[in-house]
Amino acid sequence: MRSPRRCSRNACPRQAVATLTYVYNESTAVVGPLAAFAEPHTYDLCEQHARSLTAPRGWDVVRHEGEFEPPPPTTDDLVALAEAVREAARPVAPRPPQDDPHPPTHHPQNPPTGRRGHLRVIPPNH
Repeated sequence: MRSPRRCSRNACPRQAVATLTYVYNESTAVVGPLAAFAEPHTYDLCEQHARSLTAPRGWDVVRHEGEFEPPPPTTDDLVALAEAVREAARPVAPRPPQDDPHPPTHHPQNPPTGRRGHLRVIPPNH
């Protein structure tokens, strides 16, 4: 599952709720609601960093006046979550008892294979 976008500030683990864009030819920093997609030359910010941002001397800051809200889950997020739930709900094949008095015999041309969760045991030399 895709993780939510995080704040671009170093060591900040919080979820991004705003996007910072610099308009260089107007010496302006614009802090607005989180853009739909992460884009080059923009920075995702958490609410704390979006509200406390300062610009270099001589620059203006244009800041969104409303509430910064985390974005709703995308359909990609929901599909990934549904697939993870389906994978976790798949039954695991029972393992044969270790003290079976009659263990199954296998022909050398057809060695046993097994499956556990999303992993598959592949015999050597294949």
